[in-house]
Amino acid sequence: MKFLLVSAAFYFAATSSPLDSARDRQDPAALGKLLDAAAASAERAPRDAQAQYQAALAASYLAAVQVELHAAKPVRTAAAERGIVYGERAVALKPDSGEYYRVLGTLYGQAVTDLLSGLRYGPKAKEAIGKAVEKAPKSSNVYVARGVGNLYLPSQLGGGAGTAIPDFRKAIEIDPKNAEAWVYLGVALRNDKKEDDARKAFNKALELNPNRFWVRELLVKSPGK
Repeated sequence: MKFLLVSAAFYFAATSSPLDSARDRQDPAALGKLLDAAAASAERAPRDAQAQYQAALAASYLAAVQVELHAAKPVRTAAAERGIVYGERAVALKPDSGEYYRVLGTLYGQAVTDLLSGLRYGPKAKEAIGKAVEKAPKSSNVYVARGVGNLYLPSQLGGGAGTAIPDFRKAIEIDPKNAEAWVYLGVALRNDKKEDDARKAFNKALELNPNRFWVRELLVKSPGK
């Protein structure tokens, strides 16, 4: 078993992108450098949709890790708002890309930290994710993004675990090896007081990506078998 875990860890280290690796080890400093580099490339090529997308993606990874690490709200908002600029450019240059809309919708959602920012970015997040689903209905990551948005949306606005869980299950149905879908399914199940099922989801996520520090932390904090 130990050999299998070491082999799996080596596999992920060898195949993960720099963004994925920095996200997995929860390294905001490394993610910040990657964002700076991607942003510089995007500024040099303002008509390159892929360059704009890469900068937006880097910002969304940084904002996500800051949420995981419970960073101060202004820090999280700054990363998300920086990425929104590039995400909006990407979808303007390539409006048929569901993936570009997914990242933009994710950034809008990450920029929501209070009622005021919710009023500003909430409708934009919903619209962008809706377009992502419309344009890429077979993308597992699109349903993860919609589920995360629903998970953190206040229940009085129609959000919560009960709304999010079907999206995570849909993402897993499309791609059973999507580790992030399993992670957030576990978070939603834990919020729904289904601790044993949550641990099963976290363990599956860790099996698929043994380098994900956050999942290990979630397991430590989750009671159950």
